[in-house]
Amino acid sequence: MKQIKKQFVWILCVALCLFSLAGCSKTGVSGSSLDPSLSAYLAQTGEGLLQEVTSMSQSDLNAIVDQQAATPGVLAGVESYLSLQGDLGAFVSLLQGGSVSETDDGFEVSVWAQFENRRCEFVVGLDEELSEITSMTFNPEYTLGETMTKAALNTLMGMGTVFIVLIFISLLISCFKYISVFEKKMKEKSAPAPAAAPAVPVPVPVSAAEEEEDVTDDLELVAVITAAIAAASENVSADGLVVRSIRRVPGSKWKNA
Repeated sequence: MKQIKKQFVWILCVALCLFSLAGCSKTGVSGSSLDPSLSAYLAQTGEGLLQEVTSMSQSDLNAIVDQQAATPGVLAGVESYLSLQGDLGAFVSLLQGGSVSETDDGFEVSVWAQFENRRCEFVVGLDEELSEITSMTFNPEYTLGETMTKAALNTLMGMGTVFIVLIFISLLISCFKYISVFEKKMKEKSAPAPAAAPAVPVPVPVSAAEEEEDVTDDLELVAVITAAIAAASENVSADGLVVRSIRRVPGSKWKNA
C-alpha cells in the first residue's frame, strides 16, 4: 500500500508540474503550433507516466483498480494495460517518434515503446489547463495476420451465436405440438367424468318347452285325441280315460301325416 501511495504521489507531482506550466502554455501556443519547450516537456511527462505504470507490479495495478485510487482517466489507462499485458509482455524500452498535439479539449501526448511481444503506442490526454490527466490508453501494434485472425474469430463467434439462437428457436417451435397435446390431456383430466349409461337388461332365452303351444284349452282337440286313444285301446273305456295335458313332441311322425 505504501508503494502505491509513493507511485501516485509521483503522478500527483507530475500533475502539479503540469498545472504550474498552465500559464506558459497559453503564451506558448500560437495558432496550431506549440512552444518547443512545452512540447518537449509534455513528451517527457508522457514517457515518465508510461515507465511508471509499466514498472508497477500486478498486485499494485489490481489494487488501484479495486480501490478506485486514481482519476477516471488514469483508471481507464490502468485497466487497458491490465487487459493487454498478455499481448504486450514486459516493457523493454522507449522508442523515438513520440508526438504532442493540441486537441479541442486540451493536449494529447503520444509515446511509442517496445515491449517483449510487440510495439505499443501510449497516448495521454491532458486538459487545457494542464491540471488533469483526462485519458490514458495503450494501442498495441498488431501484424496483418494477427488482425485478420482476430477479425475471423470475431466473425465466427458472431455467426456461431446467430446459428445457435436460430437452432434454439427452431427447437422451441417444434415443441409447440407437444405442448398442445399436453394441454389437451390436462383438460381431459380436469373435465368431469361422464354419467354412466343405464344398464340394458339382457334378454333371457326362452326354452323350447316354454315356446310350445298351450293347447289345453282347445276342447275340441282334446275330445278328438281322447276318442282316438280310446278307440286304439280296447281295454280302456272312454269314460275311464282322462287327458290331463297335451304336449307336442318335436320331430313326431304325426307332423308329416
